[in-house]
Amino acid sequence: MYHDPEIAEDTRARMLAWRHDIHANPETAFEEHRTANVVANALMLMKIPVHRGLAGTGVVGTLKNGDGPSIALRADLDALNMTELGNRGHKSTCEGKMHGCGHDGHTAMLLGAAEHLARHRPFKGTVHFVFQPAEENEGGGRRMVDEGLFDQFPADAVYGMHNFPGMPRGHFGIRVGTMTAYLDTFEITITGKGCHGAMPETGIDPVVISAQLVNALQTIVSRRIGATDSAVVSVTQIHGGDTWNVVPETVVLRGTARALDAAIQDRVEAAMGQICAGMAQVHGAQVALKYMRGYPGVVNTAGETAAAVAAAASLVGDAQVHTDIPPAMGSEDFAFMLQKRPGAYIGIGAGEGPNDPPIHNPYYDFNDAILPLGAAYWVALVKRQLAVA
Repeated sequence: MYHDPEIAEDTRARMLAWRHDIHANPETAFEEHRTANVVANALMLMKIPVHRGLAGTGVVGTLKNGDGPSIALRADLDALNMTELGNRGHKSTCEGKMHGCGHDGHTAMLLGAAEHLARHRPFKGTVHFVFQPAEENEGGGRRMVDEGLFDQFPADAVYGMHNFPGMPRGHFGIRVGTMTAYLDTFEITITGKGCHGAMPETGIDPVVISAQLVNALQTIVSRRIGATDSAVVSVTQIHGGDTWNVVPETVVLRGTARALDAAIQDRVEAAMGQICAGMAQVHGAQVALKYMRGYPGVVNTAGETAAAVAAAASLVGDAQVHTDIPPAMGSEDFAFMLQKRPGAYIGIGAGEGPNDPPIHNPYYDFNDAILPLGAAYWVALVKRQLAVA
């Protein structure tokens, strides 16, 4: 268990206050104006120069202490469109919005680290504190990169961290290579020929085609993609029809596809195209596939992963840093930053027991007990990567 007293009590108290304030006032993608103000004002009180405006609501604080290498540390700002359940003093005050993934805690931990580093400056070089909007679904990380994040704030490496409620508090998890899945979405429009529901032979029924198509898509994994090559194809929406006695003209299917390897991602898309084309030919319908590439996989580089492991182990010991955790089929737009710079994304354990709500659950709440450890991890990483000669 972590007992390092390095993070001062006043910083711990401020982290808790920041976290609860942000949690009670959640803002979703590209609308994080209040949250960005909280972050920017906190950094300015630390006398850290602040830049605002990347991806609209992004905030970057830069702390320089002499000449040396530079690194970027990233936290996410946004909440989710979901209703919070349960009772707590800092419960969401915004109907239908909730910090259900812990970004409030991520932001507070990075602010705590910034305060400690600004106060003590135990490093030589430059640290960029990157507070990114719109991680959930909307690609705020990609937009920050596209708008010149690393041109304006050069960094030799970039690092991210996420809380893991399924991992015990006091533990860390990481791996070299792919940490999270490549995320794609799709929309399939089936156009047949509408007709009376009592005389389906006079039309081309897109409802029947959609049923066959859903089943056919499930053969991609295990029949076209090997059982050992991780992939998921899920149809999550079916839209069609207006009344009981009319076979509709069109049905629309939507869903998501995931893979842990770019080559498998390509094969999934190709297989979906073949299945849709074959279904159209068999039934004499039009089956149009719109396949949309989303977040790439988070791919940790070896040297930066080793640095993250060493920083975490300096706090909790080697036995509590798990260096070969399974990759997750979830996705994370920190991947766009890792496409431009080497870096590593680590999980920090937040679990207290088997009944802890997972992220994206309406009863979830970030575990405040890990705030000091998360801040101390960032400090340890900076001290290691920007060591004073």
